[in-house]
Amino acid sequence: MSLRRISLKDFVIVDTLEVDVSNGFTALTGETGAGKSILIDAVQIALGQRADAGVIRHGANRCDIVIEVDGTPDLYDWLIESGLDGDAGDRHNHQLLLRRQIDAQGRSKAWINGFPATMTQLRHVGDALVDIHGQHAWQSLSRPASQRALLDGYAGINTTKLAELWQAWRDSENTLTEATAKQATLAQDAERLSWQITELGKLAPKADEWEALNAEHNRQSHAQALIEAAQLGADALEDGDHNASGLIHKTIVALEKHTDIEPQFTPLVEVLQQAQALIEDATHSLHLYGRHNDLDPAEFRVLDERVSNWLSHARRLKCEPETLPQRLSAWEAELASLNEAVDIEGLKKQVAANSKQVMAEAKVVHEAREKAAKRLSTEITTAMQTLGMDGGLFEVAIELLETPQQHGLDDIEFLVAGHAGTPPRPVNKVASGGELSRIALAIAVCTSRLGEAPTLIFDEVDSGIGGQVAQTVGQLMHRLGRDRQVLAVTHLAQVAASADNHWVVKKARQSDQTVSEVHPVAGDARTQEIARMLGGDVQSKTSLAHASEMLAQGQTA
Repeated sequence: MSLRRISLKDFVIVDTLEVDVSNGFTALTGETGAGKSILIDAVQIALGQRADAGVIRHGANRCDIVIEVDGTPDLYDWLIESGLDGDAGDRHNHQLLLRRQIDAQGRSKAWINGFPATMTQLRHVGDALVDIHGQHAWQSLSRPASQRALLDGYAGINTTKLAELWQAWRDSENTLTEATAKQATLAQDAERLSWQITELGKLAPKADEWEALNAEHNRQSHAQALIEAAQLGADALEDGDHNASGLIHKTIVALEKHTDIEPQFTPLVEVLQQAQALIEDATHSLHLYGRHNDLDPAEFRVLDERVSNWLSHARRLKCEPETLPQRLSAWEAELASLNEAVDIEGLKKQVAANSKQVMAEAKVVHEAREKAAKRLSTEITTAMQTLGMDGGLFEVAIELLETPQQHGLDDIEFLVAGHAGTPPRPVNKVASGGELSRIALAIAVCTSRLGEAPTLIFDEVDSGIGGQVAQTVGQLMHRLGRDRQVLAVTHLAQVAASADNHWVVKKARQSDQTVSEVHPVAGDARTQEIARMLGGDVQSKTSLAHASEMLAQGQTA
């Protein structure tokens, strides 16, 4: 699981470049200014690092970076979820094609397996596949957050739960503080709402009551007129001297006498008989209405009073009568919320409960950090002895804080003693840049073994060392390359001689421009490059013999 291929077009001083990347430890060497770090920069940009138009080769309109990498099962699952799997293969054996394009206006486009991707998605892939240690890695060692992250990564500590508990605790504290400050105002608001609810509660308006109530009030207000209308209707249909029922009956009798002579009268008689039946039904209903709808003054007074109360409340609240039930429900909900908000004792209990949870989780994290700190201190101290810092000491100091923070109860500081007999001091107090680089390298080597990224990249982290220490660094990287893919940009012959694979970066003239080229070297060409790095004459038998001997030693590490 590693990088397989890197392809560049019009990147910095590269015209076109395509290199296949092997497993094991690969060293990149070349003269100063040849562009040894160009490949590393390209990989970082392909994995989501910020970039602008300055990375485009002079005279070109845009640059393209393509890298092909082996994936991991977890990353495959993520690709499926993100819709970026394409023809990636199966879960345990798949490859990713990452492409990044930057134009002359600084605009950037990215693809994963041919699908448009975001920078966040590229960085997600990068975090899973590649771990890069830059030549200024030691600078981050002075930052407390970086020190804590390094220790947590070494220990395998996930502080997500702790951060969530801490946030819940802080939120509950803020709620309590705000509630205490607003308690008097909230109490006044609650009292006002309680009075309003009591007043409107006397009416007890029901949902959808107003429409029926108003209709019934309107009907009873006109009850006498309605009864009179019913009586007039009944008289006109059947009870009066010239009622409709009697006239229709006369018509039926008159027509029936002649149906044997005029057949057309028969259907007319039938229609009139139907009409007479309907009139009789209507007359019966009007009589019933008159008998059962006598005006009840007492009932009307009750009804009239309720309607008046509805209208009075609506006028006072400046709202439509039909909205009174919703207004009452809203007030009741608001009062319940206010009563909850002013429950100071309840809020205090919540703060205490949250604080207890945070402290419990913080103590678990603290104990894990304490154990890991001892192991990491011992391992890095041991590595320092092999890097020219005999008697040196590395210590991860942990001081307990009184109040838990989002990251826990621990104030973490890296302490270093460069030589025996000197007290450990904060790493940012170490004066020697060479010592800092070696400490950073020791940390990188110790922590890289525990990481999950299948590819490790070291960009001139061996700056400031030489001699036997340089040989040790080469051996360490060679051993790392047995389990993982390692790429290292180096200027040290001892480190390059320990590599399984060796690339040489050179400048060349192409038309009227200088471009950078990368060539794998082996055999005599590699021996000559090692001789050049040693500072000798590459044609000298002595220099070549020294380089051959160094290569032989490096491959037996």
